[in-house]
Amino acid sequence: MIEILNPAGVARGRVTGALVADILQTMKRRAVVGTNLLEINAWTKEMIFEARATSCYVAYEPSFGRGPFGHYICTSVNDAVLHGKPHDYALADGDLLTLDLAVSLDGVVADSAISFVVGDSPQPDSVAMIEATERALAAGIAAAGPGARIGDLSHAIGTVLRDAGYPINTQFGGHGVGSTMHQDPHIVNTGRPGRGYELQPGLLLALEPWVMADTDALRTDADGWTLRSATGSRTAHSEHTIAITEDGAEILTLPTPG
Repeated sequence: MIEILNPAGVARGRVTGALVADILQTMKRRAVVGTNLLEINAWTKEMIFEARATSCYVAYEPSFGRGPFGHYICTSVNDAVLHGKPHDYALADGDLLTLDLAVSLDGVVADSAISFVVGDSPQPDSVAMIEATERALAAGIAAAGPGARIGDLSHAIGTVLRDAGYPINTQFGGHGVGSTMHQDPHIVNTGRPGRGYELQPGLLLALEPWVMADTDALRTDADGWTLRSATGSRTAHSEHTIAITEDGAEILTLPTPG
């Protein structure tokens, strides 16, 4: 299903997006050396409930997972890149942490992810990888607008990631959002320009470039959810929800000013 929102729906998406971004930034500030992943999950739950919003993850039960996800945020550490299930782990200095969050508020979903290094230890390779996903995300957003095609976004994202020297996995990528978390169209992180669905104003898309340092192959943890690099290499993931507008694209998952 591809869902096109009216202006009122997009306006509600801005509120949801700001909530998602505010929670992620709060969790980033709280994610210090010694913070437990289960604490991050509990704090996220509290903020979602305070906003009278709904988690998109707790009851999420797709074909590729093992039962309901059962938690409120994805917490992926080091070689984990997607669907990291919170567990009893205290963050260490130098850990690379990815937080991925999707929330529904007033009938509209927003989805976003950030990666960062915990503590004060220099991690130049990790920082470079995170920055590459952020540049790829910016390139994908810049390519978006009415009349653009999904392939244009995929090509822009993939060009940045490939030029930075990272292999690209095409199993998981961006997607449409709206009244539900995962909708068509699927947006792979590499592709050919001029192909695929033509973007229209009112379409919401979650763009999410992610990479693993030296492989494009994934392995699944025993928890049935957490996806890791097959080689044990570090990973990074950046994601925004955007709305296609009459003259371009608007990022919805930006923190509340101030």
